[in-house]
Amino acid sequence: MHQESSDSEMLQRKPKIIAAIPCFNEERFIGSVVLKAKRYVDRVIVIDDGSTDATAKVASEAGAKVYRSKQNQGYGSAIRNAIAKGQNLRADILVILDGDGQHDPKDIPKLVRPIIDEKADVAVGSRFLGKGEKPPLYRRLGQRVLTNATNVGSGQRISDSQSGFRAYSKKALKELNLTESGMSVSSEIQFAISRSGLRVAEVPIAISYSEKAKRNPVGHGAGVLSRLAVLITLRKPMLILGLPGLGFLASGLFLGIRVLLRYSEVRELAIGNAFGAVLLSLVGLLTLFTLLMLLAMKELMRGEVTRLTRETRGYTLGEEDGRSEGGLQ
Repeated sequence: MHQESSDSEMLQRKPKIIAAIPCFNEERFIGSVVLKAKRYVDRVIVIDDGSTDATAKVASEAGAKVYRSKQNQGYGSAIRNAIAKGQNLRADILVILDGDGQHDPKDIPKLVRPIIDEKADVAVGSRFLGKGEKPPLYRRLGQRVLTNATNVGSGQRISDSQSGFRAYSKKALKELNLTESGMSVSSEIQFAISRSGLRVAEVPIAISYSEKAKRNPVGHGAGVLSRLAVLITLRKPMLILGLPGLGFLASGLFLGIRVLLRYSEVRELAIGNAFGAVLLSLVGLLTLFTLLMLLAMKELMRGEVTRLTRETRGYTLGEEDGRSEGGLQ
């Protein structure tokens, strides 16, 4: 009831829309991104993730409220803190876009429209819808692999799981409890959306690929894929580990019984089958032991999520004008 009344109030008044821009060493582009975004939102904040250049200064001069980290903590950490700041500033809708100029802020009005119309809790800007510029082929292939893997693991189908241009309702900001610090946070968000039952809408967006990628695409893709494998295993441990472990153990026991029966009949030890029985049984037991350890870790991670949420809400990011939050510059 409280959420419904909150949504109704938002419709009766102009929703408070805040744009959050996580960035690291983007002094070349951040100023223009801030200036363009200001046309479509009530407030622009920049999450400067430990930049060593003039990113914070340029963003502040362009009119953004800048929150700075003393050191680079990773894209996922910046996203978590953008979400926390959106909550603290009581945003009705939080738009997150990249600070490297790839996203066009003029797409913000159509991105937030499904949330304003109460058709979605999260709106994802997709590079693969519409007729806009598409990523280079090598990027497109890598993004397809990551998107398909994320869709299978999360049970939520989205055409662009790695998009960094998204809008979140007030409800979504409360529901998204994230732990990833790296680029795999985009996949983790999709898992969290599925787990929380949030409604998702996709909106075609314009994208610019005039600049060379800052990260090695192979290394980036491999890193995200490895973390994605962990996320899938954590979400479905019984499917990924439990069933195979039982299968290996059952196969080992079956072979062992055959070895014993043959030995009792002809007094001959089938060495190959005996070795296979021992090996399969050991693999099955190790897999099931890993499952038990993983289930224990999940319990610990629940506590870690709570800790990170509290820590993020009190994130010690200083502002560019010299004042600070949490007592740090």
